[in-house]
Amino acid sequence: MAKIHMVLQGKGGVGKSLIAAALAQYKTSKGQHPKCVDTDPVNSTLFGYKALNVHKLQIMEGDEINSRHFDALIEIIAPSEHDVIIDNGASSFVPLSHYLITNNVPELLHSMGHELVIHTVITGGQALLDTVAGFGQLAGQYPTEALFVVWLNPYWGPIEHEGKSFEQLKAYTANKSRVSAIVRIPNLKEETFGRDLSEMLQDRLTFDEAIALETNTIMTRQRLKIIKAQLYDQMDSASVL
Repeated sequence: MAKIHMVLQGKGGVGKSLIAAALAQYKTSKGQHPKCVDTDPVNSTLFGYKALNVHKLQIMEGDEINSRHFDALIEIIAPSEHDVIIDNGASSFVPLSHYLITNNVPELLHSMGHELVIHTVITGGQALLDTVAGFGQLAGQYPTEALFVVWLNPYWGPIEHEGKSFEQLKAYTANKSRVSAIVRIPNLKEETFGRDLSEMLQDRLTFDEAIALETNTIMTRQRLKIIKAQLYDQMDSASVL
């Protein structure tokens, strides 16, 4: 029936919402009508995209996350004939993962005819080893019904450790069979491409909205078109999407 795309990574600030928003825009560009859900109780970034018609799922009860509130997420997913894109924050990563695994949700979705696709991000810089370890843990915890897409985000630095690329690291080689696709986010020059993308993200605008915005300069719009094309080309190559 539908593919259920969950963006999961325990490290904050590594680009999860960028990935969720890019997925939603990509699928819309293909004539699809994805359902978008934001479960982040702290930074509801995806919910800020008005053009994506995002459903905000309230999972807080007082000051605590109530895992039982994730039941509402399954009610959204179960009858869907369209793909579902779920953005999840670092603060709710542990309770959501615990909920999915202990309630055998991947197997449940599979029995409904849905396909669970877990998107996780690897970033360079100081968070490299944490995000690599996070991927390894996810791959080890989730059953074979779950497919994986790894997004490599070089924004904070090169994605390599001791001269080894991600594909050469043990976490990947040990779980290679679980990875359906690797998507490489373009390495953008900060003062031009990077700045234009950053401002677009801060304003919670889609690529199409920002490109159509007459207050943006001609070259800003041109660079955003290039970034969009590079991202979409990567996603075109990922058959699991």
